Amino acid sequence: MSNFALIGAAGFVAPRHMKAIKETGHRLIAALDPADSVGIIDAYFPDSDFFTEFERFDRHIEKLRREKSERRVDYVSITSPNYLHDAHIRFALRVGADAICEKPLVLNPWNIDALRSLEGEFGRRVYTILQLRLHPAIRALRDRIAAAPPSAPLEVELTQVSPRGRWYGYSWKGHEAKSGGIITNIGIHFFDMLLWIFGPVAGFEVVERTPDRASGFLDLRHAHVRWTLSLRFQDLPASCAAAGERACRRLTVAGEPIEFESGFSELHTACYAEILAGRGFGLDEALPSIDLAYRLREGSGLKI
Repeated sequence: MSNFALIGAAGFVAPRHMKAIKETGHRLIAALDPADSVGIIDAYFPDSDFFTEFERFDRHIEKLRREKSERRVDYVSITSPNYLHDAHIRFALRVGADAICEKPLVLNPWNIDALRSLEGEFGRRVYTILQLRLHPAIRALRDRIAAAPPSAPLEVELTQVSPRGRWYGYSWKGHEAKSGGIITNIGIHFFDMLLWIFGPVAGFEVVERTPDRASGFLDLRHAHVRWTLSLRFQDLPASCAAAGERACRRLTVAGEPIEFESGFSELHTACYAEILAGRGFGLDEALPSIDLAYRLREGSGLKI
């Protein structure tokens, strides 16, 4: 049984990490978050220690390491705000643990180079959660594209509408310097998926980029993609609203809809199982979508 620590325990996605740790047969021994609204921990690991100050958390984890305790941390799961990820990854490596970090692993591509150097220095690994690569429908689509004879790029349309209220703009997620904005914070999942299925980028165009909506085109090796990301309630399709759905994602390939809504929330456990089996996604797998999101965020929309 491996020991985990968790940074960002009060965050939206933290429960999926707790669930994954439990379902893969391991234990959470310590958690950290400046906010103390973390009662969700009781559903998974009521015996876990909890800290609201990083310095006391650091002292505790370091004490376990030096004492060679049976509670010494093997993995640090990171669900903190995006702009803090690389700092918390460095902490994990320094205390002799592997890091398992939510997307986006970092905001800028050059941050990957620094983490790669630290992996070598400390002899530990950095993993990230690219769960759509483990979705059965997405894996089947990738296999189908890889097996198809050469042809003109396919016409692909991706739409993700995740309505958010006013709170979003007041939180760290509403600050581009901290979250990477809608393109990185929301889009990174889907850009990684598109690159993984259809190949590397030959060009792109950003048509619209506001704090709550972005759209554009991607020219990939096997696809011409029209993409749209939105946080606006009015962009939620009527069919999704009528079904009581709070978010909507649509992917069509040459006019064929690809259904990948179901099973989405179970994929964190699958990612953890792969990491613990030595097959997790690391820095090299994370880099292409981070680089693309950075270019879309910062670029002029010209061909890259």
